[in-house]
Amino acid sequence: MSATTTGASQTAQLYDRLRAAILSLELPPGQSLAERRLEARFAASRTPVRAALVRLEAEGLVRRDGRSYAVAPIDLAEIAQLAEYRRAVETAAVRLAVQRASDEQLAELADGLGMPAHTHAAGASVRAGGDFHERLAELSGNPFFSAAVATALRRLERTRWLEARSADARDQARDEHLRILSAVRARNADRAEALIVEHIRGTHERLRDALSSSDWRRVHLMPSLIQEESVTDATIHEADPSS
Repeated sequence: MSATTTGASQTAQLYDRLRAAILSLELPPGQSLAERRLEARFAASRTPVRAALVRLEAEGLVRRDGRSYAVAPIDLAEIAQLAEYRRAVETAAVRLAVQRASDEQLAELADGLGMPAHTHAAGASVRAGGDFHERLAELSGNPFFSAAVATALRRLERTRWLEARSADARDQARDEHLRILSAVRARNADRAEALIVEHIRGTHERLRDALSSSDWRRVHLMPSLIQEESVTDATIHEADPSS
């Protein structure tokens, strides 16, 4: 094995391990990612550490913090924007999938949903859900739709892990996927589109509620949002004659 191949393998392994630590919140939002500490923690040299950080920065999971890096905060505004983006893309894609997907392709998609979601760990559930949405977009026959869905889900992966920690949430997501697929197999474009909209809205609302808890906001969200919340709270308090 050449030195180049070995270096690429080490970079890929480090990227996978670092990404998993961020997604699982072992490395929480705001955590400093000094290169030397990462080298020691993962027994890696500087080059693969730096390459992994650059790749994670492109995915929105880390960001520059002066001359170093830090785990990116979770941004509620971006989550809302991605929900809007997904709704526009996935509704168009599902309507085309109704027209273009073969019965055999839809049967394969059904097989991919596998066992009930409560039997899977959070990571497996997130991957299964992502695979479903990406594959459904692929069945539109337009590769730009599938690429767009994959990009959006990748940006949302950390928050999707949070939702998938709940067995009830995993079951609900799988049930919604099954209903969407049933509408597509029935060649009912209007029904499939409505279910996609409902699914994306429900997922967004569940994430928003979880991430809007006061404890989570103080520790993990964008500092600007916390400051705005503090100003709003102060204003309300001053305006309330009963306080």
